[in-house]
Amino acid sequence: MKSEFLESIRKQMWVRRYAKRTIDTYLYWIKAFILFNNKQHPQNAHNIEVEYFLSHLANNKNVAPKTQAIALNALVFLYREILQKPLNLSLNFNLSSVQPKLPTVLTKAEINALFSYISANSALPCHLMYGSGLRLMEVCRLRIQDIDFDFCSIQVWNGKGGKHRRVTLAQELVPAIKQQIEKVRQYFNFDISNPEYSGVHMPYALNRKYPNAPKELLWHFLFPSSRLSKDPDGGDLRRHHIDESGLRKAIKVASKKAKIDKTVTCHTLRHSFATHLLQRGADIRTVQEQLGHSDVKTTQIYTHVIERGASGVLSPFSDL
Repeated sequence: MKSEFLESIRKQMWVRRYAKRTIDTYLYWIKAFILFNNKQHPQNAHNIEVEYFLSHLANNKNVAPKTQAIALNALVFLYREILQKPLNLSLNFNLSSVQPKLPTVLTKAEINALFSYISANSALPCHLMYGSGLRLMEVCRLRIQDIDFDFCSIQVWNGKGGKHRRVTLAQELVPAIKQQIEKVRQYFNFDISNPEYSGVHMPYALNRKYPNAPKELLWHFLFPSSRLSKDPDGGDLRRHHIDESGLRKAIKVASKKAKIDKTVTCHTLRHSFATHLLQRGADIRTVQEQLGHSDVKTTQIYTHVIERGASGVLSPFSDL
C-alpha cells in the first residue's frame, strides 16, 4: 500500500518541475528516514532525529560523502518546502569520510577496442557519450531538435542539477546521426497514422505551451524505443526513448569481449572524454563547461591521468 504522505510529496515535487529521478531519490531517503525513526511522522521529528539519521548513514552504513549529502538535501527539502519547518543550518552529525573513487579512464586504444565490439544498435549513443561527454540519461533523452548541424553541437536541456549547456559534436558522427533521424522519421510516419497515438512525451508544462509539439517530428526522441507503450502518468499511447539498461549491458559485453582489464561503465566514456580533451590541450574551464560542472574542482580530478601523473606533476625520479 502506497503512503499518502509520500505520494503527496511526489505530486508537489512534480509540480515544482523536479526531475523524475530526483523525485524518486528524495522519496527513497525520506522513506528511509521515516523507517529509521520507527515510522514516526516527520512532523514529529526535527533537527536531532535528522542528525542521528545522517550519523547512522556515516557510522553504520558507511555511505559515500555524496550519498550522505543527497540524503541531507532530501530532508532539507522535506522540512523547508513540505513541512514548513526548516532545519537548523548548523546540524551536528558525523560526516562520511569514505573517499570517492578516482574515475576510470580508457586509453584511446582501449576506446577503439571497446567500440569495435559495441553492437550496431548501441553504437551511436555510445559514440556520443564519448564524443560529446554526455551522461547516460542525457543521450537517452536527446530529441531531434537538440542536434545543431550548422554549429556542430548538441544542446543538452535539464541536465544534472537542471542545467542547460551546449556541447561539441564530432563531425565524423554527423552522417550516422542523419541516418538515425531518418529511422526516427519512419517510426514517426507509422505512429502518426495510428489514431490512438498521443505523440511524444513533453516535460513539465511544454505540452500546454506547445500543444502541437507532441506530434511534431523535431520533438521526438533521437533514440526511440522499438515499441509503443502507455504513459504511466496518464495512460496515453506514446513512443518513449530507449531504456538506459540496454546501453549499460552493451558496454559491459563489449568491454568483456575487448578484454579491457578495467571496470568499464557508460560513465567511463564521459570520464575518458574529459581526460582526452585535457590531453589535447583544452583548458580546464572549457572542459568544465562541456561537462556542465558547477565547480571547476570537480573537473580537476581528471588531471590525475594526464601525461605526467597527478595534476601534471613530473616525478623527481625522472631526473635520475
